[in-house]
Amino acid sequence: MKTQTITKDSIIEAYSDYILIHGERPKNIYQFAKDLNTTEQEFYKYYGNFEAIERDYLKILFEKSLELSISAEGYASQSSKEKLLNLYYIFIENLTLNRSFVLELLKGNARQMMIKMQSLKNLHKQFVETLHFEELELLKKVSKDLQRWNDKYREEILWLHFISIIEFWKNDQSPQFEKTDLYIEKTIDTGFELIDNEPIRKFIDLGKFLYKEKFGK
Repeated sequence: MKTQTITKDSIIEAYSDYILIHGERPKNIYQFAKDLNTTEQEFYKYYGNFEAIERDYLKILFEKSLELSISAEGYASQSSKEKLLNLYYIFIENLTLNRSFVLELLKGNARQMMIKMQSLKNLHKQFVETLHFEELELLKKVSKDLQRWNDKYREEILWLHFISIIEFWKNDQSPQFEKTDLYIEKTIDTGFELIDNEPIRKFIDLGKFLYKEKFGK
């Protein structure tokens, strides 16, 4: 039987379908490749294991969101705040289009989620480095607890804020997740003053812990 040509997109689509139908990862790569009418060898051209697919998924959604955001007319003249708002709105829309799988993907404790978000974090950092920090009200109003951190690694503060948006969206039950859009706007304007619920606080605490482990020695 002739094997089917696969792509990174087709692997991700098949993997997400499998997770949503079966509620767990495929038993092994051999069987998963066979279900795709291809071979393990072809699969390994794109990913080394299932964990790599999961780490790549949110990054790909972010890349697509960023491409769409940058393609908007007048992007170059937008303020840093406008760039953040537009990108985050688009990213949340993409998360919503794939909500069932994203929620499955982000199950687990905070540390497990941070591992799955590592590729996304690297891409987010690259984007943040293009912004002019002095324009962002979020950083002006950051709590004193994080102010010393702000001096050296301000992108880490924005990363924690970004995580809080994803966490808020996960728990948002409003129609069309309109409260998440409001949360994005209000927190960029007011900083961490509105980040006051326990799940988000745990993410911030973990982020500060990991930061101290990496940079505090």
